[in-house]
Amino acid sequence: MTQKERQEHSRQEILRAALEEFGRRDYDAVNMEQICKNHGISKGMMYHYYSCKDELFLLCVRDTFERLTAHVEAGMAQLGEGDALGSIQRFFLLRESYFQDHPERKRIFENVMLRPPEHLREEIWTLWEPLRRMNRAFLERMVRTMPLRPGLEPERVIRYLESTEASFRSLLLHYQEEREGQDLHTVLGVGAEMLDLILFGVLRQSADQV
Repeated sequence: MTQKERQEHSRQEILRAALEEFGRRDYDAVNMEQICKNHGISKGMMYHYYSCKDELFLLCVRDTFERLTAHVEAGMAQLGEGDALGSIQRFFLLRESYFQDHPERKRIFENVMLRPPEHLREEIWTLWEPLRRMNRAFLERMVRTMPLRPGLEPERVIRYLESTEASFRSLLLHYQEEREGQDLHTVLGVGAEMLDLILFGVLRQSADQV
């Protein structure tokens, strides 16, 4: 093994350990010494590559965002263009299917999106930007094909759908916490029902309101 290969192996070993620790605990509950102790990593090797917890945490965030973006991009190619609302529902569920297979990354994603360390907000926003742009481009494309209610501008609908995604994640997280051990099919089925209510509402309109 060459020196470059050994260095890459060491970096990957540290990344795997950090993903496990940050994937099980909130940011404030993790420290560098704990990662070293729990995973048999020497402090010398750790501090040779990473100087502080923030640097290591942002590495985990970057890796999670990049892998999630690649997963969503691959899934979007299968969504089709015919049924806009159905495509949006399946789009929202794409990341849930990824997180079912990678629960440690789900915890990291939820921490940075719902309760990010205040002093790292700017760096996290920068790392999130490619995924946000991809999401918006997809929603813009879908909204152009939708028969919108009179008086609704496309930009307003896109902003609503972007905010709806955050509400959907919170609702689905609450459901999963109440019912541990649910399989992927069940979780996605419940997610589809939640999105149906979010997108179409719960109140029946009378004829003079339509």
